[in-house]
Amino acid sequence: MERLEAKDQERRESELAELHLLEKKFLYAEQWKTDYRAHAKWEHYIGCDGSPDPTVLQEINTFMSLWREDPNEDIQFVMEKGQEVLNLIEKLQFLLLDTPPNEITEKERVQYQGTILDLQNLLHEKYNGATERLLKADDNMSEDNDSGNMQVVIQDKNITLCIWANLKKNVRFKTHVFPEIKHGFDLPKSLAVSSVAVRIFHTHYDHISPLWLQCQRVPKLKGSDYSEATVESKEEVEAAAEEEQKAEGELSAPIEEEMQLEKLKSATSFKENIDINEKTEEATEKKSGIIDVPSQVQIPAVLEETSEEEAKEVTDETLVDLQQFVPVGGVYHTAALQLPPLAREVKSWRMVEVLEGGLEAYPYPLESEETEDAAHPPIEITLRLPDHVLYFEDPLVARWDPAGQQWRTEGISNTVYEKEERKVHFEMDAFYTIALLQDAHLHMPYQAWELRPTGTDELLLIVTTAFAEVHIQVKDHQCTLTSVVVEEKKVLSPLTGKWMSPVHLTVVLKKAGINIFPAEYSHKYVCVNKKAPLAEVKAYQQMALVASAFAFSWSKWNLESGEEQIVLKVSEHLKAEAVEDEDWSLYMFNGQRAQRLKITEASEAFSAELEDHTEFHSTLYHMLKDFASNAAIDKVKTAGFLFIDTVYQLLLATRVLTYS
Repeated sequence: MERLEAKDQERRESELAELHLLEKKFLYAEQWKTDYRAHAKWEHYIGCDGSPDPTVLQEINTFMSLWREDPNEDIQFVMEKGQEVLNLIEKLQFLLLDTPPNEITEKERVQYQGTILDLQNLLHEKYNGATERLLKADDNMSEDNDSGNMQVVIQDKNITLCIWANLKKNVRFKTHVFPEIKHGFDLPKSLAVSSVAVRIFHTHYDHISPLWLQCQRVPKLKGSDYSEATVESKEEVEAAAEEEQKAEGELSAPIEEEMQLEKLKSATSFKENIDINEKTEEATEKKSGIIDVPSQVQIPAVLEETSEEEAKEVTDETLVDLQQFVPVGGVYHTAALQLPPLAREVKSWRMVEVLEGGLEAYPYPLESEETEDAAHPPIEITLRLPDHVLYFEDPLVARWDPAGQQWRTEGISNTVYEKEERKVHFEMDAFYTIALLQDAHLHMPYQAWELRPTGTDELLLIVTTAFAEVHIQVKDHQCTLTSVVVEEKKVLSPLTGKWMSPVHLTVVLKKAGINIFPAEYSHKYVCVNKKAPLAEVKAYQQMALVASAFAFSWSKWNLESGEEQIVLKVSEHLKAEAVEDEDWSLYMFNGQRAQRLKITEASEAFSAELEDHTEFHSTLYHMLKDFASNAAIDKVKTAGFLFIDTVYQLLLATRVLTYS
């Protein structure tokens, strides 16, 4: 052991220098993305397509003012314009999610959040105006043959609008089901005989919950902000510099060649006349003062647990803890509305009375009912759940409290979830804005995971949870949901096969009810296999660096190895097929040292004993290099920097080493 220790120390500096040359690929990726964002902004500017830049206050204010003053309240027009508004909101949300902190000021962040809120409010106002127009002019509404009342269902990929107008005021018809989508209600007698309309307005997006819930950042590796905890001493740096010069001759050529190829391969890269690769390395080294310091790694904030002072416990039982539960499937705005005066035909003219107050809510319960000793009858609601969302447990029905700006369960009772019919039935004491919430951590901890290369700059990440098996494919700088398997059936097929960034994928999966992305507070709600943050992030980084030629998988011994050590299964893998059980080997890594273990997954007890005829290494890369083929090492050296960065982002987002 003393001999192996001495040998490891002797070559440590040269190994770190060689690893550091590979780690530069992360910095190239950050620079590429920075330049891409700037280029996209310029392309929008010179495109002159008429759409506003949501980051420019003057443009977006002009856009909102023009639409606010536009009298056209036709529902189809509002839906088309609404799609444009949703695109603008999405741009700002992803800008807040995906832009490194050093590229966005606090003033800009506040401005973008304010613009998002203004756009959301304007969109809802326009849908209210469209609702009023539908109620006044019954052109789009159809008459119920049995009751004589009017109804309409209008929907697209963003909204479902259901309106029922109680024209006959017959108490026998206080129950109604919209046949197209199976939403329904049962009104109290006092409403059934009133001049009232009922609206169930389902927005497939959530513009009600606080913005922070929609803007939880995916952790990033930033070249200008590495942890000081791993900075080597000045003497080590100077000594490593000499070794790095030696290693550079071996590695720099394939890296530079790969950077040139990256420009040509990327489907969304810059135009050919903009050569970002020539300036990337030079610009990165100027921006970052750590280029000459080997193997430094930033610890993302999401890996640092929230302090006890920040972790506030929810004491009000009716208040929904949005760190534990998240709205899934959009928001249902239920309301009783005053029936506006209907349009009248006078000769060749159509006359519509314009009310100053616009669309007015019908009060329920009435003040007279509230003062009575007997409780007023509840409103019964039935909602058919959307097909593009998965609910793995009975959803928690909550209503929005506009005064406290929070979701509450108070006022909701007798909830019944029909899983097979995908319906939820409940009663409420007034008309509310409703959301169906799900435990944010029901897929955690994961039961298993595997990271497997399937081609050149391609791999497959498989995360197995108690409810589902999620397959994510990575290719170059994008990823896609390959499949979600629940009870041996593939689900969410409309979401599969669409290529997007890792950040976009996390948002899409969360909205669909598949949350395999821990937040900074998730350790409060999940039994976590706690690991030292430095060891964890270094493991993700080095796994990403070699993921083009090596497969990784979960090991049960990772639970037994302690907080400082990470144990995982590794196998060289240069083909697309699954890894055979006999091809796996166990490796242990703590961020500073890697070793191959003698035990196997089938061993009876954990042991840190080295495999026979093996040595220590300072990096996981060099440990694997001892047993790797030349073809595998060549593939590692030539792997695309955008591919490596994408894999790293996914590993950080899922945190498979601690949440399995």
